[in-house]
Amino acid sequence: MKIYIDLILLLNFGFDFLLLLSVSLILRRNAPIYKLLLGAFIGSISVLTLFMKINSLQLFIIKIIISILMTTTSFKYRSIKYTLKNILYLYISSIVLGGALYLLNIELTYKNQGIIFYKNKMSINFIILVIISPIILYIYTKECKKLRNNYSNYHNVEIKIRDKIIKCTGFIDTGNKLKDPYKKRPIILMNNNFVENDNTKIYVPAHTIIGTQLIECIKIEELKIDNNIIKKEVLLGFINKKIKIDGIECLLNNEIMEE
Repeated sequence: MKIYIDLILLLNFGFDFLLLLSVSLILRRNAPIYKLLLGAFIGSISVLTLFMKINSLQLFIIKIIISILMTTTSFKYRSIKYTLKNILYLYISSIVLGGALYLLNIELTYKNQGIIFYKNKMSINFIILVIISPIILYIYTKECKKLRNNYSNYHNVEIKIRDKIIKCTGFIDTGNKLKDPYKKRPIILMNNNFVENDNTKIYVPAHTIIGTQLIECIKIEELKIDNNIIKKEVLLGFINKKIKIDGIECLLNNEIMEE
């Protein structure tokens, strides 16, 4: 079997660069391109271990050392936690890329009839790897950033109304700037069926795309967000539409979170 070491080095260098770029984008490291290239060059040296007579433990130690060198070269060293997080995401990105390519290779290389699999004389070649790998990491990076940005707006909310305590998950809604016109109290929105309303009602006019409507509200006696007591007076407003954000039961007012 012929092995083209220059091609392997080039391919490994490209993969390492894509992985470091993914880590930089996901963790917002803002690393310069030349540092990522230098880190990828260090990572490509690991290919030489294929031609060394070493055991599994020695290979593992060498890979860990190379990972540390790659991340510290690309993102600098600031603390142990900072470096470990960079290494963790480097390996996670590597697993995602490797797993996706392996799956594609299996799908292209094998056919099956029932539970019997056989070769179909196809495989992922160099050109396909070069094209598909950036696409896989782009999708992964985009989804990670979306997930991080989305779930950073999730908060544990505890609402006390008389003797009843409601524990739910709230979402910071930047578009929710509702206040009652009487005392300028911010309003948290919740589904109408979530709470049995037996308190004094306050009707607050709200402007929506379908026109002006009245929102039924009650006064919150005590509000906790992530176990922090909010001292400002806040109202709880009820809406008929179901909140369509995954796992969310109430929409927090943007003004409360700013304070």
